[in-house]
Amino acid sequence: MIESENPNTLDEPVVQTILRDIKMIGFKLYHVILPRGNAANVLRDWDLWGPLILCLIMAIFLSISAVDEQKALEFTIVFVVVWCGAAIVTVNGQLLGGNISFFQSVCILGYCIFPLTIATIIIGVIQNQTILLKLPIVGGAWFWSSFASYGFLGSSVPESRRLLAVYPVLLFYLVIAWLVVVQ
Repeated sequence: MIESENPNTLDEPVVQTILRDIKMIGFKLYHVILPRGNAANVLRDWDLWGPLILCLIMAIFLSISAVDEQKALEFTIVFVVVWCGAAIVTVNGQLLGGNISFFQSVCILGYCIFPLTIATIIIGVIQNQTILLKLPIVGGAWFWSSFASYGFLGSSVPESRRLLAVYPVLLFYLVIAWLVVVQ
């Protein structure tokens, strides 16, 4: 984990703070790209900057490809689905006896939309695609997002209730993947 040498960050320049936060976002995205066994410790120090940036990128790319009258609606739908969906999945995990904080879980779910954000960018850049081209790209991103989030969230719920906690996560990413496919 990347930590600053000086634990007192009140006196540091704004540029240094922004660079430190960008490094932390990159470090967490690295662990989403290559999920490993020790990845659960990475997101103990949660933040919502990375998930917010990923959500905004996805919402902007999906709203650009929407019909002119529905651009604002598309942006709003993506934003609400990501944040409310993450909150609902998090509350479900808490009710099932999860030992992870609310914002940690929202942070993990938000960072794990990174593969779907990449799929959104790829589909947005390559215009005039058929659904046969979109499905494998988005399907792979959905699997990657689900696999990465399971690596983070799987150990936070008792094993007897793990399936009940993972199923809503799969549905959460499936809804986001569907929004990407129908763009």
